[in-house]
Amino acid sequence: MTTSAQHFDLTINDGVAHINLQGAERKNPLTFESYAELRDYFRELTYDDSINAVVFGPNEGNFCSGGDVHDIIGPLVKMEIKDLLMFTRMTGDLVKAMVNCGKPVIAAVDGICVGAGAIIAMASDLRIATPDAKTAFLFTRVGLAGCDMGACAILPRIIGQGRTAELLYTGRSMSAEEGLQWGFYNSVVRPDQLQQAATDLARRIADGPNFGHMMTKTMLAQEWSMSIEQAIEAEAQAQAICMKTGDFERAYKAFVAAEKPVFEGN
Repeated sequence: MTTSAQHFDLTINDGVAHINLQGAERKNPLTFESYAELRDYFRELTYDDSINAVVFGPNEGNFCSGGDVHDIIGPLVKMEIKDLLMFTRMTGDLVKAMVNCGKPVIAAVDGICVGAGAIIAMASDLRIATPDAKTAFLFTRVGLAGCDMGACAILPRIIGQGRTAELLYTGRSMSAEEGLQWGFYNSVVRPDQLQQAATDLARRIADGPNFGHMMTKTMLAQEWSMSIEQAIEAEAQAQAICMKTGDFERAYKAFVAAEKPVFEGN
């Protein structure tokens, strides 16, 4: 599978993929190329058993400034509707790829995290921030709708409908303290602790059971469109499948022996 990238920085260590956007002097904007390469990378992760967790981190004090003004916004103004729809579908495909990649994704947010950068944090499974994190879904501030890349569907599930409406209508920045209180951020740590905190969490997750984590992520994504009865049945089927894995048996034997289980992902 992919072990290097051209339009973003990628390092892999002990089953954890670390992603950082490029362009620190512009607060790490997304480009047409980085959008597409990120989408393709997360799609490939579905089939990569060597990666068990992902940390999407900052670069030189900022997470992401959204779509690049010159490389993306300028060209979009000149496009016809067909090409515009191809672009907006492609950006949405990045979110779908993150949701469906089967690997827990941790966003480690520092500094600017706006526009599509805020969406990437939103689409992650877990989010850690520093007190300097400034998160804004600022699409209406550039004359667009707040409903971008799944924001109107996913963000209310995290922070609630009213808070989402405020952020999407006004485009204002959500502070790290607000994000923590509202449940957007799982924790807030000092900037010098961010990388270690995200890595430690990823490492804990990557220790497994990784098939169980994949199934958990799948159910978290799918059950929002199910009734309670459908969800209970889906979870019954998912859990029965997990009970046929070696990790389930390993956990049982470790418990009997009063040992810590060592999961192998199958």
